[in-house]
Amino acid sequence: MMRAYELMVIVDGDVEDPKAQSWIKFVTDEIAKVEGSVHGKPDWWGKRPFAYQINKKDSGYYLVVECLANGGALDELERQLRLADDIVRHKLIRLPDAEAERRGMVVPAA
Repeated sequence: MMRAYELMVIVDGDVEDPKAQSWIKFVTDEIAKVEGSVHGKPDWWGKRPFAYQINKKDSGYYLVVECLANGGALDELERQLRLADDIVRHKLIRLPDAEAERRGMVVPAA
């Protein structure tokens, strides 16, 4: 069964903008590899200052992706994000069914 997810990724603010934006393609390709689909367009927020320092960094590039995938299919993507040096933080949440339906990500059960 396909489930709705929201993934936020914060790329290190010290990397160059094109390299930071290459993470959009990486994330969408990894979702496609596990037969998932990106809902809408990835939301690139650009470079933003942090409220407090994270790993001695003051800013980062924010990316938010809504997607549909089978349960557990995004485990490998999460592992790769954990290991990547350019990624400061990431958070993958499964959206509740009502919220996914509100966002138009799933068809309501009949």
